[in-house]
Amino acid sequence: MIADLALLPVVLESRLGEVTLRAAREEDLDALMALLADDEVSAARGDVAAEEDRPAYAAALTAIQADPANALLVAESADGALIGTLQLTRIPGMARRGATRLLVEAVRVRSDLRSSGVGSAMMRWVVDDAAPALGCALVQLTSDSARVAAHRFYERLGFVASHVGFKYRVV
Repeated sequence: MIADLALLPVVLESRLGEVTLRAAREEDLDALMALLADDEVSAARGDVAAEEDRPAYAAALTAIQADPANALLVAESADGALIGTLQLTRIPGMARRGATRLLVEAVRVRSDLRSSGVGSAMMRWVVDDAAPALGCALVQLTSDSARVAAHRFYERLGFVASHVGFKYRVV
C-alpha cells in the first residue's frame, strides 16, 4: 500500500520552516474539505465543504485508504495545522516498455500559504523520493486549463505540458 511508504512521515523544508508530510487520517477530513473549498476551481465544481457532503468525502477517504495503489497525503505546519494535500496513485502500465507511472492528483496548499514553498517541497518529494521508491519511471498529473498559475508552477518544477487531456462526465 503506498500510504504505508517507509518514507512517511517525512519532514520537508519550506520558506515557512519545517512541514511534515504524512498519510491522511480520518480526523483530517474537515481540514481536507476546507482545503478543497479554498480553491476557486474546486469550489466551482461543488467542493464547498458543505456538512451534507461530509459522508461522501468520508467514503472517498475510506476508499482511498483501502486501495493499495493510492495514498492521500497531508502537509502539516509545525503548529499541527493541515496546510496542504495531494493524492498519489501508482499505475502499472504496458506502454513505455511496461513502465509504472505515479499519478499526482488534487494538489492543494492553503490559499494564504501559496508561494511559501510548501507545494514545491511536496512535489520535489514526490519526484525525488516517492516515485523511485515505488518503482515509477514517470510522474504525471493533469491540471484544469483554468489553472494558469499552477501550470507555471509545474513547469518551474520541470514538468512538461506534453499531452492534451480529455474527460467524460458520467454522473
